[in-house]
Amino acid sequence: MQPRNMSMSGVVDLAAVKSAQEAKAKAEQARAEAARQGGGAAGAVSPASLVIDVDEAGFEREVLQRSTEVPVVIDFWAEWCEPCKQLSPLLERLTQEYNGRFLLAKIDVDANQMLMQQFGVQGIPAVFAVVAGQALPLFQGAAPEAQIRQTLDQLVQVGEERFGLTGLVVDADAQGEQAPAAPEVPAGPHDALLEAAVQALDAGDLAGAVQAYKNVLSDDPANTEAKLGLAQAELLLRVQGLDAQVVRKDAADRPADVPAQIAAADLDLVGGHVEDAFGRLIDTVRRTAGDDRDAARVRLLELFEVVGGDDPRVTSARTALARVLF
Repeated sequence: MQPRNMSMSGVVDLAAVKSAQEAKAKAEQARAEAARQGGGAAGAVSPASLVIDVDEAGFEREVLQRSTEVPVVIDFWAEWCEPCKQLSPLLERLTQEYNGRFLLAKIDVDANQMLMQQFGVQGIPAVFAVVAGQALPLFQGAAPEAQIRQTLDQLVQVGEERFGLTGLVVDADAQGEQAPAAPEVPAGPHDALLEAAVQALDAGDLAGAVQAYKNVLSDDPANTEAKLGLAQAELLLRVQGLDAQVVRKDAADRPADVPAQIAAADLDLVGGHVEDAFGRLIDTVRRTAGDDRDAARVRLLELFEVVGGDDPRVTSARTALARVLF
């Protein structure tokens, strides 16, 4: 699973650029406040309650409703499934180790055929997640622990950054034992630069934000947060100061003018008209050749980055672009 599976809606503005980091900060502040209140804080749960057995009758309450406050991992299993006997204990152990960052819901497929069908489970063990009411597949089979940890880390990140889910406060006293201290996550080497980008956005310094994201990517080209932030900040910088009426009139009056179409596509995307932006550039690629065609194609690929490669609108547009090019 990649964090971008739940991609942005398509309306790009300063709030959209900053929302992920702000939600994460709020999540961390809420957990810190809960920790200061101690394990007996209102709403705290026992470690044992982090792993639950769920059936069809309780699915909405125990999974869908709970997923609005904490990611819920679903383990589809059966008594006769040998790989399940390896995976399920591992998931239970990791659930305790993550200490409230997610819940584990165990579903016996023999007793809950309807849920198995609804999730499209083809074989077990199969592991899914539900985050803020949205279901997504994680992996199938008895995956290695390192891979599972990476997937769970990404799931927690999605919950915090995209939805502001703070997780649950665990009360170890409910079982007479001391809760394991949540491991401190050291600041990443690029956290200061990412924070500088956010501060630049707060100040309206789009050029400064662009440079800050580029500084991260120069050392860490695979940094997902910086890639997304750079694509969005560059888009906002391009449309800054444009007269929307003039740009749209130029594009309508001069359909063969590639820069005019590119500028209009940028405005389309900023306004949330994702499919219009993609369609405009695909049509431009179809009508042009040489450098003009390449300019339209490159801008289209840049807009794909802004929306997110997992968005179905991007998938459809990639297919349409391939048909035009080949």
